[in-house]
Amino acid sequence: MKINLPYRILALALALTLPLLTQADEITDDIALEYNTYLSDLFVHFHSNPELSFQEHATAARMAEELRAAGFEVTENIGQTGLVAIMENGPGPMVAMRADMDALPVEESSGLPYSSLAKQLNPDTGQEDFVMHACGHDVHITSLVGTARQLAKRRDQWSGTAMLFVQPAEEIGQGAMAMENDGLWERFGTPDYVLGFHVSAQNAAWTINLLENDSPYAGVDMVDIIIHGVGAHGASPHAGKDPIVLGSQIVLALQTLVARELPPRDAGVITVGSFHSGTKHNIISDEAVLQLTVRNTKPETRELLLNGIRRIAENMGRVAGLPEELLPELIIRDSTTPPMINEPALARRLNGMWTERMGGDFLTQVVPAGMGGEDFAYYASDPDIPIAFWRVGGTAQEMLDAEVAGGPAVPSHHSPLFKIEPEPSVRMGVESTVRAMLELMPN
Repeated sequence: MKINLPYRILALALALTLPLLTQADEITDDIALEYNTYLSDLFVHFHSNPELSFQEHATAARMAEELRAAGFEVTENIGQTGLVAIMENGPGPMVAMRADMDALPVEESSGLPYSSLAKQLNPDTGQEDFVMHACGHDVHITSLVGTARQLAKRRDQWSGTAMLFVQPAEEIGQGAMAMENDGLWERFGTPDYVLGFHVSAQNAAWTINLLENDSPYAGVDMVDIIIHGVGAHGASPHAGKDPIVLGSQIVLALQTLVARELPPRDAGVITVGSFHSGTKHNIISDEAVLQLTVRNTKPETRELLLNGIRRIAENMGRVAGLPEELLPELIIRDSTTPPMINEPALARRLNGMWTERMGGDFLTQVVPAGMGGEDFAYYASDPDIPIAFWRVGGTAQEMLDAEVAGGPAVPSHHSPLFKIEPEPSVRMGVESTVRAMLELMPN
């Protein structure tokens, strides 16, 4: 039988795409099976056994055990409790994937049957506090284990070096710096790409959100303002300099920086989260302390805000009549993190690959409404390494729709009510990561 040329071309095209489609279905199906037979229970274990920043000893030990079992060479105690897992698989690029593992001092009220009842000594309070995975890091480490297992069984599909590393203390903004200061790249090699993701309660389940042109996470500075005063009796305010009144004036004046000095199209936040002073009703204290979080999406904004905070604090002290040696002091904490800037070409490449292999319905380009921070941004600098950091949706679409319609609000990250849908979160975390690493380390 004679076959027309157009049909020959169509048949050839189908023959060429069949292996790709078969591989795509096989990867998705295999991850689904692995979730049901292994990763689901592992997620429940991590969620029920959270640990605070730099205290993730049991979590790190379990992650080391899991990654070694998958065939990776594991080095522990990097940046205190962090670890690095390496699998060399022939010539090619080195691709690093990071997962953070710490939890928060929050008492869980999610109602989940596997809710955390764990307590740990909180160095900030000096007492035993409840601990909860209220930000989804249990998804991240479970997915990293799934990624390791998939890469190990697919060694014929990639060539290069896979570096999977588990980071401590993201919640206090110090883990990435701790690992870098402990020689992360010097000891294990500088990767060609660094990847990471964060599960998001504000994104729909079964979606991936990798921004190409907007900053997915803001730069963060933790700032203390020490306000000096002159103590006195509460009945004789004229005899002292009241730091509470001065502190209140500073708090109000700071609001003008974003409202009146920052260009309206630039993003910035100044929030005073803590105001401490005094010991008794009728005593004017000699000191007050303000604790601020200051957020930006570019260096110029950071400079404007920090300079403005210093200017306002010092000059409000002068307005209050303080001598120069008693003017308010500005302290910028070590937990400063830069804004997250994805490498545009890398982000476009991964978005294109995910669209081709998983379908466009999985992808979104939603810019976060808030100014959350992420110390993953440290890995993009010194040396300059292309990074891609995406969000994996964690909430059922019907719950998001109900919130928009006036129904119950979806609990935010760091809330005692926080919870995500484990299966789509973990499965999409594994699949998006595995496909990204196969793309960047082609055989």
